[in-house]
Amino acid sequence: MPRAPEVPPVQVWVGGQLFQADRALLVEHCGFFRGLFRSGMRETRAAEVRLGALSAGGFHTTLQVLRGERPALAADEELLQAVECAAFLQAPALARFLEHSLTSDNCALLCDAAAAFGLHDVFRSAALLIRDGGRELAAELALPEARAYVAALQPSSYVAVSTHTPAPGFLEDASRTVCYLDEEEDAWRTLAALPLEASTLLAGVATLGNKLYIVGGVRGASKEVVELGFCYDPAGGTWRQFPSPHQPRYDTALAGFDGRLYAIGGEFQRTPMSSVERYDPAAGCWSFVADLPQPAAGVPCAQARGRLFVCLWRPADTTAVVEYAARADAWLPVAELRRPQSYGHCMVAHRDSLYVVRNGPKDDFLHCAIDCLNLATGQWTALPGQFVNSKGALFTAVVRGDTVYTVNRMFTLLYAIEGGTWRLLREKAGFPRPGSLQTFLLRLPPGAPGPVASATPEL
Repeated sequence: MPRAPEVPPVQVWVGGQLFQADRALLVEHCGFFRGLFRSGMRETRAAEVRLGALSAGGFHTTLQVLRGERPALAADEELLQAVECAAFLQAPALARFLEHSLTSDNCALLCDAAAAFGLHDVFRSAALLIRDGGRELAAELALPEARAYVAALQPSSYVAVSTHTPAPGFLEDASRTVCYLDEEEDAWRTLAALPLEASTLLAGVATLGNKLYIVGGVRGASKEVVELGFCYDPAGGTWRQFPSPHQPRYDTALAGFDGRLYAIGGEFQRTPMSSVERYDPAAGCWSFVADLPQPAAGVPCAQARGRLFVCLWRPADTTAVVEYAARADAWLPVAELRRPQSYGHCMVAHRDSLYVVRNGPKDDFLHCAIDCLNLATGQWTALPGQFVNSKGALFTAVVRGDTVYTVNRMFTLLYAIEGGTWRLLREKAGFPRPGSLQTFLLRLPPGAPGPVASATPEL
């Protein structure tokens, strides 16, 4: 059978520079080129395309991103040129890359630029980051409409749920609640009561699209898996049920990533599993994706720069970091960390770094160590000193902006990520109830604060 003739690359002149570009790649990812090459215009048949309105640097960045590369855009001019190209070329992949590149250093610049060029998703993501960063970041905005938009947003709240199983006979239990930290009043308040049938014992808990999802969980001595999933929408203060994964599982890691939920590994009938399922909220159904490289339950996971990572434990004191590549539907090795009798129990992300919180030597969980993996260089560095992990505080870590939130019964501790370490920023009230905690961020609607969460006796 004769092979189809190869399509020659397109020659694109931009800013006085000539680029050789893959025609299929441009058509797939850029609305501008899709319309151009399908329009029947003279440029469709020409060997060259000239783009007089764009910069060579911005187009070079565009081609890098479309090929799957991750260029480092540090200078303001590079960011502005990329915004211009994303808007003019109608390139969603470049716009998403800009969203994933947002930091407290560039969010004001990108917010103003995205507003000016009509990149709505970049604009909103930048505005949300600014709202969480405080007045200093908002003051850097130049456009009045951007300032007004940021001022109208609600900041993220630190939210926690402790371990609860359904009460006997599904009776009401006032302690079965989701709580949030009121930072101004330094108090934990009740956000919502859990559904009567829901269990957070060994459940997967995650947020996606500012909604809280609970999957799995067990009840009873036989670890019977709860059949339904539960979704809480803070906008309306309502719970709804949704289907559970095809494979019953508990102690699964749940992650909201790229508009989908991922139920990663877990156990069933006391047997660890490697299977992974993905839930599409719009379609309301689960589907299997690539298995983990090994069976695993309760794996730490984190997202950095639009990428999903998990930690796996391996023999010989090894914590392996792997990444899920959605387009290839595969788990790819990233790095390994070997420390004597010490494994990663929690992982959070900040900019280009993954922070792995691991127990101290000889199963010391009171004093934990933190190692940082730089994703750009692939290098590990150990954060100086030891971190107090009383009652598992560090294993509840969540990052908001440049701040890490952790909590236990005694304190809520806030750390500033700076200078290659975590610096203790301030202390807030501890969580008033016993049990293991799962924590996350939600944007809560304005209105009267919930009642202060009552303390329950420790068992």
